Amino acid sequence: MITLVALCAVGAEKILSNEIKKLGYSPVENAAGRVVFTASDSDAMYRANLCLRTADRVYLLVGDFNAPDFDSLFEGVKSINWQDYFNKDVRLVVDKVRSHNSKLASEHSIQAMVQKAVYTKLGNVWHMSTMPETGNTASVRVYLEKDRMCVLLDLSGLPLNRRGYRTMGGEAPLRETLAATLLQQMCWRRKTPLHDPFCGSGTIAIEAALYAYNVAPGLGRSFALENLAIYDAEKMLEIKRQEAEKIRPDCLARITGSDISEEAVSRARLNAEHACVMAGRALQLIGSDARIQRPDFIVSGFDSLAAPYETGMLLANPPYGERLGTVAEAETLYREMTVLFDNFPNWQMGFITANPSFERCIGKKAAKTKSLKSGNLDTVFYMFQ
Repeated sequence: MITLVALCAVGAEKILSNEIKKLGYSPVENAAGRVVFTASDSDAMYRANLCLRTADRVYLLVGDFNAPDFDSLFEGVKSINWQDYFNKDVRLVVDKVRSHNSKLASEHSIQAMVQKAVYTKLGNVWHMSTMPETGNTASVRVYLEKDRMCVLLDLSGLPLNRRGYRTMGGEAPLRETLAATLLQQMCWRRKTPLHDPFCGSGTIAIEAALYAYNVAPGLGRSFALENLAIYDAEKMLEIKRQEAEKIRPDCLARITGSDISEEAVSRARLNAEHACVMAGRALQLIGSDARIQRPDFIVSGFDSLAAPYETGMLLANPPYGERLGTVAEAETLYREMTVLFDNFPNWQMGFITANPSFERCIGKKAAKTKSLKSGNLDTVFYMFQ
């Protein structure tokens, strides 16, 4: 039995828990921005990184003990069998420390003590007075809550929103993991037409396509797990083949996007092509030359759009003055966006923004709202039925 911790946007914990359950694993605890879950074997380390759409990172819990003082912290960290996880030339980084309601509060001192304890253990086991630190970086994260310390080993490396298909993000791109969260929050189904009228680099439409065709989002990238001593390349290849078998290139999905910027639409098309090529390479692992359908992007202002189907879903990340334009310009845009409700009369709609005046400006009350914090940005997702 192993215990893993998946990080996500604050507010997305329930959605991530449901994803984890669908993979066959057991969530045991939710905290702000993270879900702890257990699995019966090491396959979960590979599959969680490859398949979780809304997780930002996946960690392996390697230590869990009381640490009311630095002596107990040092001995607790030193008792972990670090030699099982690392190669002898590892470069260790304690990338983050969080201490809450604990006697040990200095994050810098905790960080230094953890690093010292790890290297002391490795030096004793490998009979080395100094560590060469010439190899790949391994990252460790520490949470200290009410004097209870959890030590986490990073299995992801680059954040999981870095799928590998977006070479050009453009201005203020939406994180891929957050786009996947919005789709799940709206309970979108692949047979429902989907349109993003502010598509930018195409993230929402591309994430919808990966979901619609059941493409595991991590199939086109590598992970920190691959640099650890516990990594099994044959197991990873086997699991990739299993996930490739689940891809459904023959299903029907009507996914589109538009933007007033020709440059943005060009970026979206290129990113979508990269994502679909990624899926194609995964299919080649099982001897298939099938291709998945690309989302369709067009150059158009949102006020020139008309619903192509009687019902569907409109999902967007409109500019909101935080990183694009000004707040006043964003509020003018929101007032103009009321035309979407006229031109898409029977469609569900969802808009994410950090501007608190969104409902007032658009002149409508959302049927449901959801607060989501991704990175340092507090946003609200407004859902209209």
